[in-house]
Amino acid sequence: MGKQIEEQRKENKMGVMPVRKLVISMSLPMMISMLVQALYNIVDSMFVSYISQDALAAVTLAFPMQGLMIALGSGTGVGINAYLSRSLGERRFQQANDAANNGLFLAFCCYLVFLALGLSCGHWFISIQTDDPEIVQAGSTYLTIVCCLSLALFYQMTFERLLQSTGLTFYSMISQVTGAVINMIMDPILIFGLLGAPKLGIAGAAIATIFGQTAATIIGLTLNVKKNKEIQLSFQAILHPKWAVIKRIYSVGIPTILMMSVGSVMNYAMNHILIAFSSTAVAVFGVYFRLQSFIFMPIFGLNNGIVPVVAYNYGAKKKSRILETLKFALMFAITIMVCGLIVFELFPEVLLGIFNASDEMLALGVPAMRIIALHFPIAAVCIVLGSVFQAFGRGTYSLINSVLRQLFALLPAAWLLAQTGNVSNVWWAFLIAEGVSLLVTSILFRKLYKDVIEPM
Repeated sequence: MGKQIEEQRKENKMGVMPVRKLVISMSLPMMISMLVQALYNIVDSMFVSYISQDALAAVTLAFPMQGLMIALGSGTGVGINAYLSRSLGERRFQQANDAANNGLFLAFCCYLVFLALGLSCGHWFISIQTDDPEIVQAGSTYLTIVCCLSLALFYQMTFERLLQSTGLTFYSMISQVTGAVINMIMDPILIFGLLGAPKLGIAGAAIATIFGQTAATIIGLTLNVKKNKEIQLSFQAILHPKWAVIKRIYSVGIPTILMMSVGSVMNYAMNHILIAFSSTAVAVFGVYFRLQSFIFMPIFGLNNGIVPVVAYNYGAKKKSRILETLKFALMFAITIMVCGLIVFELFPEVLLGIFNASDEMLALGVPAMRIIALHFPIAAVCIVLGSVFQAFGRGTYSLINSVLRQLFALLPAAWLLAQTGNVSNVWWAFLIAEGVSLLVTSILFRKLYKDVIEPM
């Protein structure tokens, strides 16, 4: 009976819908949700900046640890996504269910890691970056809260990945957008003590984040249970993990986790380089990351849309659909990045003004925005091709590229340029690193094409 039901299932839209329409239908909801997420990042930091510039610097110093949380959760999600989508393409439906249920088990394991880190390392992590007591106090408070209450973060990301893996990106958008909007609403209420709430300052920003993540988790769970017909979630299955499935998930997930963790290492090291100039330089770096997320997040949304499309059609052995997806995604991503470059070049003062920038911050930030933005179009190519590596289970390619770009190109270049004594020179390291990334990405994609795509 079970076999008959499986045979009667219609092929997923990822194997039959016209490619451009498919990519847009899959990616647009996630691009919108990513834009809202980027808007949240900007609004959250904007409210923090109105506490003080030191508070903004504190959140920036806490960001590398938050980046590790996102790396672990998102990398695990990428592994679930690739394995689940490929299983559906191969019409192995029980295997797809195993990927989903073991993913929920892994989300809880991820939380336990950061609960332990939040209880033991929050204060230490900030204090090794600065000896300013106000920044240390604010940063450790913020970091301890977001780590110890991160359960909802990991389940939010997992539930959204399950929806994305089966093509239900509109529902994924609902979850993410709702969480971000609730976060933005709660930020001023808890930071400044509005509507009768206590005035919590930077702790309020952290608690508002938890409110948003919890709402998104509840919505994500509800939508998977009620709307996601491709998989069956089972509490019993979650309690009995299958290590063979977990191994398959992390064969793609671990390289992605390491790749994203490299970004946290880069942020941590850049904070060290910049704090030698001033806390304002660190704040500028934090502001840049939040502003650039408004440009980069749509590209990541596009990636989240094309990974299951490519993975599904890889499982179904449909080469032409894979190539058409790739070409369209590259064109789309480059267009977005060129628009971002124009905005950063023409309106840096306006962008910095969002964060209550002082004269000193404007003096450091305007050249920083204009210099760093030069690498945007190059990054578009590298990001899209990196998602193709993940869809084909070649996460190690993305890891190699990320390590070379950020640890062996960006940081050494930034350190050497810092020796000139002019902080504006440091920002050129981003363009240098992206040039290295483009070279490495091109070589690795050529190898993937010859080994896997061309023989299909």
